[in-house]
Amino acid sequence: MSHPDSLIPWLADRLGVEALSCRPVGGGCIHSAWCLELADGSRLFAKTNGASSLPLLEAEADGLQALAAAAGDCGVLVPVPQACGLAGPWAVLVLPWLDLESRRSAAMEPPWRRLGAALAGLHRRSLTRRCAAEDRGGLSFGWPRDNVIGAFPQGNGWDNDWGRFFVERRLVPQLEHLARHGTPLRQAQGLLERAGDWLADHQPDPCLVHGDLWSGNAAISAGGQGALFDPAVYRGDREVDLAMAGLFGGFPEAFFSGYAETWPLPAGHRFRCDLYNLYHLLNHANLFGGSYLGQCQARIDNLLSRGTAQEKGR
Repeated sequence: MSHPDSLIPWLADRLGVEALSCRPVGGGCIHSAWCLELADGSRLFAKTNGASSLPLLEAEADGLQALAAAAGDCGVLVPVPQACGLAGPWAVLVLPWLDLESRRSAAMEPPWRRLGAALAGLHRRSLTRRCAAEDRGGLSFGWPRDNVIGAFPQGNGWDNDWGRFFVERRLVPQLEHLARHGTPLRQAQGLLERAGDWLADHQPDPCLVHGDLWSGNAAISAGGQGALFDPAVYRGDREVDLAMAGLFGGFPEAFFSGYAETWPLPAGHRFRCDLYNLYHLLNHANLFGGSYLGQCQARIDNLLSRGTAQEKGR
């Protein structure tokens, strides 16, 4: 993999820095990732893709800036974008380089506990700190621009009803995409009709959420500080971040304990967790197919069964 020829001169022009080398590093499956060695001995991290991908990188930069502003002194490290734009035919996002630990041993539990507490602090702090782009017009849930969840479009906009937002902006596009491509799920319409009712009595705060918080998008730095990156931000129920963090594993229990000790979750969060994670299972089914389709169907069946039991118990 050769780096874009225009990247190094573009850095000199945009940031006034001299890059001595540019080597590929592991990153996501959507963009190419690079380590830039600078003349002063420091490093930067860059993502590149074709010029048509600039809106994706701009949305990521926007989300990182919002998370960093909300985090403040909560103790979580969010890489603040250094530059984003077109370098010749390439879209580029430049971020600070993070030295991250790869270990997940018991010795790492204190930093993970602190990261859980820091996420709770970020969520709470975001309620009183809004970025300049948030022209909310009196509405609460959503985001000023659309972004992506993985490689799938994530529509936002604003809505003052959380249940309606989650159903219409999260579940409906995923289910409709599956149906259009020949893999409709049984009882999908029934699930959509009832999901709003299940959330009707739940009145969450419109927190800024990371939106894509699986373990690959969080880490502990070499200095012992928790870091968050690669977001798909919006304002929503803070429980969505905790839900996804538990979906695919990778987060130690200390992370969840640290969060709960700082800002406990309200009653009913376990059922809502399974509902919220249906969104991510559907997204994986749309992106990868395979066994995720069966997991989505099983989750819909389970939610409808449990929802019926809850309704009868009222």
